Amino acid sequence: MINIDKNTRRELINLYKNRKISLEGNILKLIECEDDKEFKAYIEEAINNDKKTRRKRLDVNKRVQIQNTELTSLDKENNRVNRQLTKALEEAEQSKLKALEAKSDAERLKDEAEVSRDKANQARIEADKARAEAENAKSVAEGDLELMQKKKQFELIGTIVRAALWVILGVGVVTTTLYIMALYSGVDTTVIGSTWSNIIGILLTNSFSIVGTIMGVKYASNKKDSDD
Repeated sequence: MINIDKNTRRELINLYKNRKISLEGNILKLIECEDDKEFKAYIEEAINNDKKTRRKRLDVNKRVQIQNTELTSLDKENNRVNRQLTKALEEAEQSKLKALEAKSDAERLKDEAEVSRDKANQARIEADKARAEAENAKSVAEGDLELMQKKKQFELIGTIVRAALWVILGVGVVTTTLYIMALYSGVDTTVIGSTWSNIIGILLTNSFSIVGTIMGVKYASNKKDSDD
């Protein structure tokens, strides 16, 4: 046990009365009060205050532990949420990159489609041009062919006309020569003259018929060309 002198006891009591400061801890159990009732009352009150203080500290410690536990749980939850948020941000970033890549691919495909469309239009224009040139060449070839056909036709007609005229001229000359010879030889020319006259008439008729046929063919050809 611990014995405290009266002066110290008085100082402790005054300190408690004036400032509400008292002894604490297990030392209160070791102090000898003897017959000092006031000091004994002080010790008992100090013990009660110490118990209250201990209970308060215990409650505070418990609350602190609970709060620490809650804070730990919150910290874990916060870390979990942060990890999820980080993952979500990474996925969002990846999605954004994929969207940009998809947009880039779409723009590239659009550009390629426009280039293909331009090439197709150019090819169509060239095809139309080639078709027009082919049709023009066909028209020129048909015109040349028709011209050649007409030329050959006219040449053939000219040959026939020349041959016919030469035949007519030859027959006329021969007939006229025979008729003149008959006149100078003193032969009766009545029958010969009649025959000569008929032959000349036939030759003239055939000549005009040939010329008329040629003119008709030429007129028909010109009319067909003008109609075309």
